[in-house]
Amino acid sequence: MFKDKSILITGGTGSFGKAFVKTVLERCPSIKRLVIYSRDELKQFEMSQQFTEAHYPALRYFIGDVRDADRLRRALEGIDTVIHAAALKQVPTAEYNPFEFIKTNVLGAQNVVEACLDTGVKRVVALSTDKAAAPINLYGATKLCSDKLFTAANNIKGHRDLFFSVVRYGNVMGSRGSVIPFFLERRKTGVLPITDPAMTRFNIGLQEGVDMVLWTLENAKGGEIFVPKIPSYHITDVAKAIGPECEYPIVGIRPGEKIHEEMITSSDSFNTVDLGNYFAILPTAGAHSVESYCKAYGGQPVPQGYAYNSGTNPDFLNVEHIRKLIQEHLDIELGLKV
Repeated sequence: MFKDKSILITGGTGSFGKAFVKTVLERCPSIKRLVIYSRDELKQFEMSQQFTEAHYPALRYFIGDVRDADRLRRALEGIDTVIHAAALKQVPTAEYNPFEFIKTNVLGAQNVVEACLDTGVKRVVALSTDKAAAPINLYGATKLCSDKLFTAANNIKGHRDLFFSVVRYGNVMGSRGSVIPFFLERRKTGVLPITDPAMTRFNIGLQEGVDMVLWTLENAKGGEIFVPKIPSYHITDVAKAIGPECEYPIVGIRPGEKIHEEMITSSDSFNTVDLGNYFAILPTAGAHSVESYCKAYGGQPVPQGYAYNSGTNPDFLNVEHIRKLIQEHLDIELGLKV
């Protein structure tokens, strides 16, 4: 797919970016260029020690911020494919610093859209989050705005051979700032704080997220928000998997948190197609109706009123499965029986 092609990934030094780069370099040795675009020079330096330009001559490291439209246009010259992973993501931080999140997650997204329109890019996939579905926090609201910007960008591409799509999934197992690394660090204290014992979350492995983006690049028609079918977990089961001997005090939910997350709301059901391993939420102002999309590309409409919720998800991970996944995906020996 990427033979003699050039890819740029914004936010390329994050957890997803590193996994995406590793996968592409392994699977696509004939790639022309793979550009890491991010604003943190230290993270780029650290990543360049693992992925050196000497060993991977297709790699390039560009310092830049998605808030800087001119720098984006310069970085995108000669680029065929863009993966937009750059974002500010911490929910409590967004509640305290709302406009900083708007500048990166919303205005930055529009900068990416406009730069892609101006520079001959062919394919764009933007990463989203379950918090963008019926958002109650500022972070989720900014990502919903971003999703709308990318899906609607297909309406202004004109005759360009260019498609914009979005990938939306839940908590990435082991990603920075998520609950599993937090519990792993805190278990040595003997106390794992629980926000709410009823809380659930969707769970996806990092490699599963990468593979989904690669699948989207091959299969997207433009305008879709793709949602994977993935399991959920109870936050209390994560605590038991990591620290079965720990205490679990209830500390209350943080500002802007939900008890359960959604990836498809009942309002989305009228525009959602079941594709087997994934759902596709179609834009309400797009070129395809649900009927025409299913006829042209396969799939089945979901029932009206259908909602995909981490609390009502029929697929749940148990304690043993969570423990096994942590040891497999994070390469961590918990010292506990699996």
